[in-house]
Amino acid sequence: MGLFLTSAFLLVLGYFIYGVVVEKVFDIRIDHKTPAVIYTDGVDYMPLSPWRVFLIQFLNIAGLGPVFGAILGALYGPVCLFWIVLGSIFAGGVHDYLSGMISMRYKGRTLSYFVEIFLGKKFCIFFLSVLVILLLIIGSIFAKTPAMMLSNLIGMDFIWWLLIIFSYYFLATMLPIDKIVGKFYPFFAAMLLLATVLLISALFMGGYEFYPNLMTLNQNPTGKPIFPLMFITIACGALSGFHATQSPMMSRCLTNEKYGRPIFYGAMILEGIVALVWATLSIAFFHGTEGLNEALGPSGNAGKVVSLISEGLLGKYGKILTVSSIVLLAITSGDTALRSARLSLADFFKIKQQKMSNRLFLSVLIFAFAMTLAFVDLNKIWLYFGFTNQMLATIMLWIGALYLKRKGRFYLIALLPAIFITSVCGTYLGYSELMLRQDLNTSVIIGLVITAFVTVGFFALSKKYR
Repeated sequence: MGLFLTSAFLLVLGYFIYGVVVEKVFDIRIDHKTPAVIYTDGVDYMPLSPWRVFLIQFLNIAGLGPVFGAILGALYGPVCLFWIVLGSIFAGGVHDYLSGMISMRYKGRTLSYFVEIFLGKKFCIFFLSVLVILLLIIGSIFAKTPAMMLSNLIGMDFIWWLLIIFSYYFLATMLPIDKIVGKFYPFFAAMLLLATVLLISALFMGGYEFYPNLMTLNQNPTGKPIFPLMFITIACGALSGFHATQSPMMSRCLTNEKYGRPIFYGAMILEGIVALVWATLSIAFFHGTEGLNEALGPSGNAGKVVSLISEGLLGKYGKILTVSSIVLLAITSGDTALRSARLSLADFFKIKQQKMSNRLFLSVLIFAFAMTLAFVDLNKIWLYFGFTNQMLATIMLWIGALYLKRKGRFYLIALLPAIFITSVCGTYLGYSELMLRQDLNTSVIIGLVITAFVTVGFFALSKKYR
């Protein structure tokens, strides 16, 4: 219990100490007019109250990651808490803050625009293609998963649920941000936070031993190595490239740069707390990683684990609340993924979005592909999501470091996590059975070589900003 409380305290402390450091390094301008004020269009650029933007941002970035990712990451034991805490403070919070604030400085534009101005047009075309495909896959998966969960929880055929969710997606993607997202997302976020508080409170009162075998470093029953796998498995609860596609949406709704720290950095810290809770629940409820591994089964069914924990701790109605909040997590991240795809394409092709016809054109195109993907077996493709997601985070951190260096700021706050996560992705590239399938030692060497190459490239590229 002490480790849990200490970890939660450190996350909060990180917001008030390191978050302030990051804010000062970036050098906010409280008298600087934001894109929401300058470019108000009644659709995507729209001033919203800070508390509303915070809850929307939190729900947008969360998705299933801080729940499912934390559950799977908990297989490594309490060591996963160190990545959740340190990752959220020194990597995820920095990543999310820079992706949101740099977007505000560049008219609220999306991640692909940053890639173009910092890494070049040719790389941007490749990047945009990969990004849009990834967002379409996320939208499709985050429609299928809740449709299956709702079908099991409430009944009604899976196909009907899928059609209902996609119909909602279409409206949420195309309509002005205050019509659906602005009105309902804060309520959905409150549901998730309520379920989280109830679950950890029930664990406290149930007298569970939080972390059996606390002194054992790697408790993964299958013997999988912590590095690099744990850092790929736990993404949204510590560091996630998906967040860089979401923060620019909220940068178009902020009325002052002083709100950047509580909204971008703060939402990441709150997500880290949610991941901390679910990792703890997973270890404690099943009395260690062996029991968790058995509950997950051969397919790693995290949804089953959610149902078992929520019903075991909160009963039937608590299970309905928890599962419903997680279903909403998936749905709300799915629709904002597709909204981000629309905005990314609109930015790149310079298609103004005030006109309904322009939004309709892009939305129909996006949904034609997303709905087609829903009837395709994406399981093998989805296995690459963790790697691709952390690669997106790597790119954003390198861009953040370039931006800060260009401005003469203390760029190490972005450079150091960029170097670390590059080594993670490089090692995973060598080690993963999906990729090069090398032994761990060889994979680490591959990771270090890639990291060295990219770091040299960073300093070579940054010379032109002097």
